[in-house]
Amino acid sequence: VQLQASGGGLVQAGGSLRLSCAASGFIFRLYPMAWYRQAPGKQREWVATITTGSSTNYVSSVKGRFTISRDNGENTVYLQMNNLKPDDTAVYYCYAEMSSRAYWGQGTLVTVSS
Repeated sequence: VQLQASGGGLVQAGGSLRLSCAASGFIFRLYPMAWYRQAPGKQREWVATITTGSSTNYVSSVKGRFTISRDNGENTVYLQMNNLKPDDTAVYYCYAEMSSRAYWGQGTLVTVSS
């Protein structure tokens, strides 16, 4: 199983970024996918989940600003982030769980300047 995240960068507050996570080594369409993030000095926190049926859930702090989506043909999960705030600065990780085992991507850094 491999999860390759990309799309992070430096953006001003109020700006947008789209993160991508390319998955391989498993049947992507059969599993829910999620994004987590870890800010400097803080614990990793869950951000959003998308089910196999494309139902979504978000942590309250990003609702209305972030959108998780998936493309089963491309084996990719996305996180569209709009109206970014300095508090969104973190390393973002994509996540999958199979047979009670967790798989993490390598992380992509998002820095939001004020």
